[in-house]
Amino acid sequence: MSSCSISGDAKQNKVIVIAGPTASGKTDLAIELALKVGGEIVSADSMQIYRKMDIGTAKPTLEERRGIPHHMIDIVDPDEEYNVAQFKSDADICIDDIINRGKVPIVAGGTGLYINSLVYNISFSETISDWKFRKHLENIALEQGPEVLHDMLKEVDPKSAEAIHPNNVKRVIRALEVYRSTGRPISEHKEESRKIPPKYDFEIFGLEVPRDLLYQRIEKRVDKMMGLGLYEEVEGLLKSGYSPDLTSLQGIGYKEIISAIMGKCSLETAVENIKKGTRHLAKRQITWFKKTEGLKWIRTDENDIWAMIKILTDALNNQG
Repeated sequence: MSSCSISGDAKQNKVIVIAGPTASGKTDLAIELALKVGGEIVSADSMQIYRKMDIGTAKPTLEERRGIPHHMIDIVDPDEEYNVAQFKSDADICIDDIINRGKVPIVAGGTGLYINSLVYNISFSETISDWKFRKHLENIALEQGPEVLHDMLKEVDPKSAEAIHPNNVKRVIRALEVYRSTGRPISEHKEESRKIPPKYDFEIFGLEVPRDLLYQRIEKRVDKMMGLGLYEEVEGLLKSGYSPDLTSLQGIGYKEIISAIMGKCSLETAVENIKKGTRHLAKRQITWFKKTEGLKWIRTDENDIWAMIKILTDALNNQG
């Protein structure tokens, strides 16, 4: 595979980003690329950060990682708070360390906000998380509906309110938090921070999978998770004392199984709801990445894994 070799100079300042919807094959491609170019993987997945949550997050096993170091996986417990500002800070440290050791950082994941924070060098230095205020806003959303929160955002930051769907409660709350802690809209912070160029040259690629094939993969993935013991994983977390109301346990795959455990629905219904929820997640991810500036799409049905590796290594060599 001589076409996949890269020169030492070419990779010094480059960071490859592999984005795309869930079940699109990001992890396998990232590992294969890392093996070819001497890379290490930085996960950009807001669920894989949690320890003790392996099956439902589709975390690669040690065997599947094939000796490739993975960063930003298993970094907090399920009951710990963690946000995009912390991710940006921690991931920047990882990327610096990987490059300083002469390796190639490969960012892989489907959490668009995490990826954007790196690629656009979004600064969160002025913002402080206020957990009590966040809980207060979460209660408003639960008791009065997400539209009430969205109306609050419209009053202080109409630009962000226009960009954020009312049902995306997490992002609405984050925008309100930023306004409360700084007195300025989050949209202003983003515009200012984007004026500061990122430290490294990010080459961002998105994996495009035909919808029918993607949905088939999602079906198989969820069935595989159940076979691997997703029910037992969730049951174990609850038995360990973790509250079902935790942010971590509201993730797709976990909240549905919790409903089955609590007798709110059958296990069969829970599994169908996981599949449905994952399909909806994939749609949202595709929509997000279509709006990402500079992202180059790779058709997975038109390129085998070696063709995709060639595209990525050419980018490292400034040929793509």
